[in-house]
Amino acid sequence: MIVLGLTGSIGMGKSTTAALFVDEGILVFDSDAAVHRLYSGRAAPQVETRFPGTVRDGIVDREALGRRVLGDAAAMKALEAIVHPLVREERASFLADAAANNARVVVLDIPLLYETGAHMLVDRVVLVSAPEAVQKARVLARRGMTPERFAAILAKQMPDADKRRRADIIIETGDGIESARRQVRSLLAAL
Repeated sequence: MIVLGLTGSIGMGKSTTAALFVDEGILVFDSDAAVHRLYSGRAAPQVETRFPGTVRDGIVDREALGRRVLGDAAAMKALEAIVHPLVREERASFLADAAANNARVVVLDIPLLYETGAHMLVDRVVLVSAPEAVQKARVLARRGMTPERFAAILAKQMPDADKRRRADIIIETGDGIESARRQVRSLLAAL
């Protein structure tokens, strides 16, 4: 089984590209979706203990939690110490199930692939990238996004230029979804 690590900074089109892999019949582990599930399940009590007042009706209030951890390295580290082990468990289960079902290729969609060391778990790293102006326009168009929040998110991510140097494959999304779809199909054909 070939394990692809899919990564890319905020606004680069990673989630859209992950969906393109799904469209091609590839199993994708979405680590962001895993975090969302955990925030309404196993992680919620631990998050509430560490960050009181951030859980409502058993579900982590992401906005309240974001206000508590964004820009605070120690708080972010504490949150990651809760969430990352749980995500790793879910990822291991996904890979075991995929192997048991004889999947030929799977994708691990991990925004902080390099930052968390998860690149060591994959056979090839696929970076989703776009020009900086496209990235900025995409991100600032999101509801509730501010230039300050965007800057804080970028500050915890490895710069795109560094990721480009390290990646095995780069999917450019600046030219739209059909161009990205062709690149995904070409990659899968080559595998």
